[in-house]
Amino acid sequence: MPALARLQTVWRRQPARVVTTILYAALVLVFLNALRPYYHRNTGFTELIDFGDQFYHRTIPAAREAPHVARADSWGYDGQFYAQLALEPLLRDRALDQALDYPPYRARRILFSWTAFVIGLGRPAWILKVFAVQNIVAWLALAGLLTIWIPPVRLRNVVPWTGCLFGAGMMFSVRLALLEGPGLLVVTLAILAHERSRHWLATVLMGLSGLGRETNMIGSGLLVERMPRSRKAWLDVAAKAAVVVLPFMLWALYVHSVYPELPYSKQANFSLPLAGYLQKWSATVGEISRLGWTKTGARFECLMLIGLTTQAIFLAIRRDWTSAWWRMAVPYCVLFLVTSYIVWEGEPSAAPRVLLPMSFAFNILIARLPGRWFWPLAVLGNLSVLSGIDQIKLPGISNLI
Repeated sequence: MPALARLQTVWRRQPARVVTTILYAALVLVFLNALRPYYHRNTGFTELIDFGDQFYHRTIPAAREAPHVARADSWGYDGQFYAQLALEPLLRDRALDQALDYPPYRARRILFSWTAFVIGLGRPAWILKVFAVQNIVAWLALAGLLTIWIPPVRLRNVVPWTGCLFGAGMMFSVRLALLEGPGLLVVTLAILAHERSRHWLATVLMGLSGLGRETNMIGSGLLVERMPRSRKAWLDVAAKAAVVVLPFMLWALYVHSVYPELPYSKQANFSLPLAGYLQKWSATVGEISRLGWTKTGARFECLMLIGLTTQAIFLAIRRDWTSAWWRMAVPYCVLFLVTSYIVWEGEPSAAPRVLLPMSFAFNILIARLPGRWFWPLAVLGNLSVLSGIDQIKLPGISNLI
């Protein structure tokens, strides 16, 4: 009865908080329910990794022998490469040379292959299951952490909270067991540590995030609260930069020692400012013109482009140096400009997940806006939620869009 009495008191005093909390919880249950079709008794959630049977002859022996789901008549997607790295996290099996589409490029993103190996206790069947579920755990953790910045205190907060978690970038990461969701969790923990004055813990976490995905390091501006003006301040910034970069550089040297003959990076991922973005617009509009709005997935790409454009413009215009989220996200506005068409192309495009930290920062910052600006920005900036719903196939909802 005391608990029920407290609930009744909260309902009388703060009905908006109660309703919003219920909506948050309901959306979490909707997400978990959407994942049920991807679970199988003997293979867990390995369908999410998206192994392709066309790639079967190139996979390492440990992957072939471990129970997992492989999609028929498919080459699969990137998660299958990182999952195989989890089976050989020190790159010792030379079968990886053929199993990975681009060995040094994949191998440098090793953090969540290591975590899957450790949590899976080195057993291949367990490792693949752990790797597949990491994004689900990251999503649930982010759902909880976001309530720090987007608390369930008013109904309108449901919009930015949902925009973070159900946007195309996050759903793409979950659906294909990729690195962006877990990587953003590490960055979010770094921001939380920094805001609670655990500055060196935040620095270490940003260093770890670079081992998950190297672009995470460009958000390290979150560590700098003000422009350094003294020698001591500059030394502090330099020391933090060294801590952030050092883990990535040490691992990069190791990867280079394993693959000395191969280029380390893909230069084609970058282009002249706006070149890839404008090419994506051209291709999207062209396909919609040919096939019609309702008959092509390009409609979701159009909504995604509107959403990311809104986010980038907002973050570029609304400068807020006091916000760690803003400081983290601004470099992604630059990345938005120089990302090549290789990243933008496809249905769904990889761009929303590459720019996922920008999307989270946008939603956290607009949650503080007055009503006049909130609603148009919240709607336009989160149009990619429709694409995210389509990707994860939310029961009863996906068929309506």
